[in-house]
Amino acid sequence: MSMQTQNKQPFLSAGTLLLLLVVGLFAVVAIYRLIFGIGATTNLTDDVPWGLWVAADIMVGVALAAGGFTIAATVYILNLQQYKSLARPAVLTAFVGYVIVALGVFFDVGKPFSLWHPIFMWQPHSIMFEVVWCVVIYTTVLALEFAPSFLEGIGKESLAKAMRAKSVVIPLVIMAVTLSFLHQSSLGALFLLMKGKLSHLWWSTMLPYNFFLSAVAVGLAMTSFETIVAGRIFRHPVSMKILQGLARGTALALACYAVVRLGDIIVKGNLGLAFAGTRGSMLFLLEIGLGVLLPMVMLFVLSKGGKRDENSILFAQMLVIGGVILNRVDIVYLSQKVEGVTYTPSWMEFALTAGLVAIILVLFRAAMLYLPILKHAELE
Repeated sequence: MSMQTQNKQPFLSAGTLLLLLVVGLFAVVAIYRLIFGIGATTNLTDDVPWGLWVAADIMVGVALAAGGFTIAATVYILNLQQYKSLARPAVLTAFVGYVIVALGVFFDVGKPFSLWHPIFMWQPHSIMFEVVWCVVIYTTVLALEFAPSFLEGIGKESLAKAMRAKSVVIPLVIMAVTLSFLHQSSLGALFLLMKGKLSHLWWSTMLPYNFFLSAVAVGLAMTSFETIVAGRIFRHPVSMKILQGLARGTALALACYAVVRLGDIIVKGNLGLAFAGTRGSMLFLLEIGLGVLLPMVMLFVLSKGGKRDENSILFAQMLVIGGVILNRVDIVYLSQKVEGVTYTPSWMEFALTAGLVAIILVLFRAAMLYLPILKHAELE
């Protein structure tokens, strides 16, 4: 049985056509990169070996896809069933996001066609080895979590029902949470090797935990963001009660993150670095002020007796997303101390990153139109 649209909107719109043009440019740049190598495509050097692609396509991509495990854990482990309508969109975002992260890794590594090596050539003493395996297994878990929506979309109702059984779902959710904790924190652990290169406003033995806690916060923020935006695009009703619950959860996650990160900086005597007037200090104040503290206060107010405006919640959650994006970019290259070395991404680096984002949006639109994602949310 062929998939039938769940929404009256056509797939091709002016926005979708623009996205497809960006995908076309991505294809051209991708082919050029594979033919001529990473050196001819990027402005990376031995002093700055990781740039925009690692920061945006991998570090940011993995963090923004954290809504999959946070919402799944909320619904199936904490048993907060009022958020069940968010599970399918969140899993969809996470699954598409991780597939695109894998594609981003393929273009970023020096020898992309050797990317299969860690699967068969084990190096258990390497953090990167652990990250690769966690991402591969977690992407598989996400595919299994997403399977019921796809199976329903192609008319395989009985098989979809079997995949939705608690005996299948609960183990998958437990695996998702465990794997997410491992690889979200391990991405932070990669930078423990850079004690002399990374500003101590970011470098800390707590980096793995900071990465995980910020991923939980931004996962909830992304779920709220996509719920509001998708509701407007697909003319789908959005529950203010659910948005307020997400706002409260995001605020609590931000509070935990702020206490752990700022407390660690204060205890280790590095708070003075925040007011040194350097580029790193300005980036830190911007990241913490506008990306953590301000949205935390706003979301606490919006989730209780304060103003309950959808646009205000959207703005606050966008600040959270922007703060985590800035955090990852700061750590990967903006806040690193390399004397006399500058790095500005090439236009092809921007084009490939924009193309990956465009692919995510096109796939998300297709899934929302042709699979029972919104229909399921309406039933819930």
